[in-house]
Formats: sequence, C-alpha cells, structure tokens
Amino acid sequence: MIQLPGSNSLPIQNLAAVFRNTSATYKFYWFLAILELNEEGQHPIAKRDLFARMIANAWYTVNYFRLSFGRQDLIQDAVKEILVLERLTVDVNKDVLFERLRSTQNKRVVEILKHFDKNVPHWFQSPWFPKMERRAIYEASQVNESRAPYALHTNHITLHPDWNEYLNTHSGILKAFCYWELCLFLQARNPNVPDIANKLIKPAIRNSLSAQRNNYWGLVFRELGSIECLFTKEKLLVDRYALDHFIPHAFVSHDLMWNLVPINPIFNSRKGDLLPDLEKHFDGFYQIQKDAFDIVRHHAPNNKWLQDYLTLFPDYEFGYKKFRESVQPLVVIAGNNGFGRLKWDAA
Repeated sequence: MIQLPGSNSLPIQNLAAVFRNTSATYKFYWFLAILELNEEGQHPIAKRDLFARMIANAWYTVNYFRLSFGRQDLIQDAVKEILVLERLTVDVNKDVLFERLRSTQNKRVVEILKHFDKNVPHWFQSPWFPKMERRAIYEASQVNESRAPYALHTNHITLHPDWNEYLNTHSGILKAFCYWELCLFLQARNPNVPDIANKLIKPAIRNSLSAQRNNYWGLVFRELGSIECLFTKEKLLVDRYALDHFIPHAFVSHDLMWNLVPINPIFNSRKGDLLPDLEKHFDGFYQIQKDAFDIVRHHAPNNKWLQDYLTLFPDYEFGYKKFRESVQPLVVIAGNNGFGRLKWDAA
C-alpha cells in the first residue's frame, strides 16, 4: 500500500478520506488533473482544462482496454460519447486530445465537460467541509479556515499556497497513490480482467514484436517453409505475414508467445481487436502453436521465448485440453467486457 506523505501544517488525513468509500472514478481523475496541471505551472487552474484532462487521462483505459468504471460512472460515458462526437481515434495522442477538448466548439462536448462542474470540484473537498452543500462549500473554500486544497470559483480553482507546495514536492508519490487507489477501484469492478495496473496509462509506444518474429517464428518458418493462416487458409511465408494477438492485446495487455500467431497481414488489419470464434479457429490455433513449440524446443531448447509457456504448462506438456481451458475463459470475459466477435473470415 502507498501512503500519503505527511505534513506538519496540512490536514493530510482529509486528503486520504477523499478516496474512502468511492463510488465513481471522478475523484481519482480530478486529483490527477490537478497534479498534472499544477506541475505545468497553471495558476489559477481553469475548470475547463481540468475536465478536459480528466477525459484525456481516462481515454485509453475506456476506449482501448475497455475497462468498466461502473454502470453510473459519468467519466466512462463521457469518454465514449466524445469519441464519436469529435470523430477521434481510440489511440489519439493525449496532448492532442487535451488541446482538442479545451478548445472545441462542439456544443454537446462543451456541455459534457461542464456537467462535471455540478458535483466534482466541491464534493472532492467534502472532508474539509462536512455536511455542507455546494454553495456553502464554495464560500467556505474562499475563506479557507479549514485549510482545504483550493478555493472554488466559477471558472477556475486557486490552490492554497501550502497545498501548492505540498503537491509540487510530492507529485510523484501522490500520482502513485492515486493510481494505486484507482487500480483497486477498477479491479473490484473488473475482477476477471488481467493486468489492471498496466491499463491505466497509455504506453508511449507498443512493444515491437520483431524479436519474436526473428528469434522464434523465424525458426519455425525455416523448418516448415510456410504456415497456413488459420483464418484465411492462405500459405504464409517468412517475409509475408503479420504476428497477431489471438486474444486482443487490448484485453491481455501482454505479448506472451502462447497468444501470438502468424496470420495474413491484410486480414490482420481487418481483424483488429475482434475476438476469434473458438469453435472455428481454436483447433488451428492450437496446432500452429503446438508445432511451433515443438520445433523451437527441439532446435533451440534454451530459446527464451519458450519461457512464456511456463505459466500455462509448468512441465512443458503442451496439452490441447489445458490450452483450451486457459484460452476460453479469457475470450468469454473479453466478450463480456465489450470486445466484438469476429464475424468474417476468408475460410
């Protein structure tokens, strides 16, 4: 567990209390937005910018990894709607997205952002102003006898000088604390989804699969000459194939070898993050994986990529039943989380 840094002059216990008994993600994303914009030197901090940064920080988690924030979460709904309204991509650059949201003239998007002003800025400070309503919290925050983090105004917030210093001094730890609490919150709502922690921030770049191609599948192609695409049935050659995540990367968030398979590159671009039909495709997937595993283990028993299979087969006994029992639940859970299913192939 990550602890908040202490302070001799500030009621840090109130900040910790903010994240107790949370029923939505807005507190996490609001606090992260304050930390980031404060780091960037924005004083005072415009509410519009804070709401835009909240959306930008949640964007990839909602649109790419498709985690559930809960049925009534406003941020999740806002992210999904803005994706359509602004005609953006799921992997849009965070800075580009932020600039679009803070300057957009789309009336509906502006309305969505302003909606957060009804509850988020003042309820975040409720531990400092217990049992007060919105107007009273605004007024009390400007007097600040309770030493709340910021004063509330119509279009902006102003950080208390002592809090400004505290947030700047401990920004890294505070972000880690916030992401840890957010991770716990989302894990409770996505209990069967793997690797929640790595689905909170968009990676700078996706890992290249060139090493897997060259040092693992290259051995397989040299032995077999060609591999039949399990989707299109075309013969794939060593210089003409795409390495696909059988279960989408957006769900598993890893590049382990047991989930990678060569397929037709044109079909790969159409497949995207759609889930395979196990009744149609698992047997072929298993056979390609089994053949490749046997070839590499025979010719290069110390190949490091073989270690990727140890999580499924601790004794390296590559069995059909065990493999299917490992893959099938992931496909079912991913489908329940909103990943579409493959309805077209060339077979």
